[in-house]
Amino acid sequence: MHTFVGLLTIGLIHLSPVVATLIGPEHRRSSNVIGPSSTLEIANKVIAPDGFSRSAVLAGGTFPGPLLQAQKGDAFNLNVVNKLTDTSMNTTLSIHWHGIFQHQTNWADGTDFVTQCPIPPNESFLYKFTVPDQAGTFWYHSHVTPQYCDGLRGALVIYDPEDPLEDMYDVDDESTVIVLSDWFHQPAAQIVAPFTPNATLINGVGRYAGGPAIPLAVINVEQGKRYRFRIVAAACEPWYNFTIDGHQMTIIETDGIEVEPVVVDSVAVFPGQRYSVVVTADQPIDNYWIRALPDNPANSTFDGGINSAILRYSGAPVQDPTTTPGPYSLPFDESALHPLSGGGAPGIPEPGKADVNINLVPLLPSSAPVTYTINGVSWVNPEFPVLLQILSGSRHPSQLLPQGSVYELPSNKVIEISIPATDLLPNGAIGNPHPLHLHGHAFDVIRVAGNSSYNFVNPVRRDTVSTGNQVNNDNVTIRFTTNNPGPWFLHW
Repeated sequence: MHTFVGLLTIGLIHLSPVVATLIGPEHRRSSNVIGPSSTLEIANKVIAPDGFSRSAVLAGGTFPGPLLQAQKGDAFNLNVVNKLTDTSMNTTLSIHWHGIFQHQTNWADGTDFVTQCPIPPNESFLYKFTVPDQAGTFWYHSHVTPQYCDGLRGALVIYDPEDPLEDMYDVDDESTVIVLSDWFHQPAAQIVAPFTPNATLINGVGRYAGGPAIPLAVINVEQGKRYRFRIVAAACEPWYNFTIDGHQMTIIETDGIEVEPVVVDSVAVFPGQRYSVVVTADQPIDNYWIRALPDNPANSTFDGGINSAILRYSGAPVQDPTTTPGPYSLPFDESALHPLSGGGAPGIPEPGKADVNINLVPLLPSSAPVTYTINGVSWVNPEFPVLLQILSGSRHPSQLLPQGSVYELPSNKVIEISIPATDLLPNGAIGNPHPLHLHGHAFDVIRVAGNSSYNFVNPVRRDTVSTGNQVNNDNVTIRFTTNNPGPWFLHW
């Protein structure tokens, strides 16, 4: 379970009203798909996605929650209603729309104690925002404690009717969204380290060691067609090595940013990250294993269909596959991903030569309370959300709470942030590699994990990145421009 670590307060707050309209997606819909103007009820329900029954926190009564579909340019009008009653889990909530920039609607970012107070039981909150210049694969999830580990998570896809890569695929609808998630048999609040999930779920179902062989998720394809699979890593803890037996994948999107196509055998997907890959159904009619191998040694197996789903060709028998993994000759390399358009990091193309340069050192002190720190400070929820503190005008930005966790940044400047891996140090931040997510922005990763060189010309652009491992001397470095005023969370 990843611990919040810091906050960036950028410039001044500018809020403007947003008028919500219902413009339905032009894609086929199923009963578990909602549009941009919807009511989303959050309630408790006992489910058994891997055969083990437990109470969960669900959006729309399902896990994962309903697929939220929209078109580029749509206005969102999402009424979230809190009907939670199970006190073994948190009964307050907020929902973060992961990857959405929320330009001029910072208040709708859904970050508890940063942009809003949590929604109490029997109350509702109306999230209103627009996406004039974003399209791609996103997701939504609870942003209160580790509540999304109890089930409140789902995919969000914004389609672009003028997608420059649409000639690469034939099918892109709700049937091609693949949500990877971990699942615990205990409520998140009761789990203690090490955080070892009981199962991997793919599109809401999976198997666990010693559990029943319940039916797995099936992705249906027709031989000869090309499919845009949208992979969403909605996990709390592990990252996954994603593969499909007998099939290569062409990456065309990272975190809502289309990239120059890259062919791979596997994709390393960290919590919060999203990829679109094009897969051609060019193999003999059969069933093929889809594999999502977590980085946790306790669950690193495919025995009995664990960590797996099924790619089923039309005409294949309804049974588990008998295919084997590999061979793999085209490994995933994050440094090989480049934006399709508008690439290039802002500022002077030298490390440390941005307008503002910040080094964030994560640690995990052994003394109580044992919580992660950034530059010696742990995040503690303030009494009032940071946005309300700013709007009240009663505090100078340097006085915003929580003290030591708020970094004031100037508007319209280039910011460089480096995050050295410290997992081998005494009191280092163990559990690497951790994903790092910045709200309200996409950033250029000028130094990726596993690579000591810097790329200012065409670095991968995304909103969630692996911070790597100290054994590789990783010092992941990102750049972005402060062109979206507001308090924005930076966390893993």
